[in-house]
Amino acid sequence: MNLDFQYAETWLHKINPTLKLFLMIGMFIFVLFIHQLNWLVYLTVGSFILFWFFSGHPKKRLAFILIPFFVVFISTASSMIFFGKGETTWLKWALIHITEESFYRGIHLGFRALIFATLGLTFTLTTRPVNLFYSLMQQAKLNPKYAYSFMAGMRLIPIMIEEFFTIRNAMKVRGVQQQRGFRSLFFKLKSYSIPLLSQSIRRAHRIAVAMEAKRFTGEGKRTYYYRIGFSTNDGVFVFLLVAMILLSYYTAEVWPMFPVEDVRYES
Repeated sequence: MNLDFQYAETWLHKINPTLKLFLMIGMFIFVLFIHQLNWLVYLTVGSFILFWFFSGHPKKRLAFILIPFFVVFISTASSMIFFGKGETTWLKWALIHITEESFYRGIHLGFRALIFATLGLTFTLTTRPVNLFYSLMQQAKLNPKYAYSFMAGMRLIPIMIEEFFTIRNAMKVRGVQQQRGFRSLFFKLKSYSIPLLSQSIRRAHRIAVAMEAKRFTGEGKRTYYYRIGFSTNDGVFVFLLVAMILLSYYTAEVWPMFPVEDVRYES
């Protein structure tokens, strides 16, 4: 089964994958310590621009991918808005208690989830897994037996999906009656999971034997078919992230969207 998607290669695809991975992890940690709502909103706008205009994928596909993350944004924000703590009450009905403090804190949590989503999707959509593992072996000195094991495991995903459809078609041809209710869920779980797991275990065992036969033990120096290095795009990406952080902070100070700075609540 072919799971490749058509896209236009941009400069984000040419960044060193290891550098991009560590920069994204650094951004995730940095965002965790931002408690100013306006700064976080403008930073989310910057990451969204990076995702929307430079990932190289069609806009319809990007919009479709973002749908579940908007649901996460709404659910995360609403749970904090409706049940958070605060002193300035806006609405109180039964268990629902909306305060000014909980409202801004809920919006803050929602934007934090959204920026994680846009940065994570930007990394995923602009990084080939093979290049990532080759780069980790060459720049981060990842043991080759782990890197090639991950690559072999990823190759198994489309095979498992194809096997799932094969089992489903075989059940239809043999006239297996579909049950309803809770028993149907248990029947489907048993019918699909046992053959898929047994086939995966056999295939994993064959791959392990083949890797050991080809000396994937992690000892000695190796040569690589793909050589992953650094380029000017890496410098541009670092500069862009730093500029995005500074510009969003400056914009939040000059043109704040919300009349609040620190959203942390201290009782």
